[in-house]
Amino acid sequence: MTVRVQREDFDVGAEIAELTRGNPRIGGVASFIGLVRDIADGTGVSAMTLEHYPGMTEKQLATIVAEAKRRWPLEGCLVIHRYGRLEPTEQIVLVVTTSSHRQAALESCAFLIDWLKTRAPFWKVEDTADGARWVAARQSDDDAAAKWAKK
Repeated sequence: MTVRVQREDFDVGAEIAELTRGNPRIGGVASFIGLVRDIADGTGVSAMTLEHYPGMTEKQLATIVAEAKRRWPLEGCLVIHRYGRLEPTEQIVLVVTTSSHRQAALESCAFLIDWLKTRAPFWKVEDTADGARWVAARQSDDDAAAKWAKK
């Protein structure tokens, strides 16, 4: 199980190949790639800057991954989250889960994304034509994460 917080971009194919290499028990691989959009809340976005506290962020991500491992029989799990200034179409986050069966891979990947969105300590600033603005928490993200609290 791997967690990385990094400035540099990642190669999705290479990351998945490394995670699955040589493991014949894997029957399902699920992934999510988050990208920077050029619009948010109806306003154009020219860039997004993600900030974090080194050490604390990795620890929290590891805690979230550990919870996924507790809930599902995972063969592997990878979370890469970028920080720094990113422009539209750039990759922000990669989550990959592997399991013997597709359902565990799919559910755990969805869980990780929902919990990362609400529990990972990142702060985001969007650059817009009206200036910089902090990205506020969204109720829809909280609602998505809440569905996993029942399990």
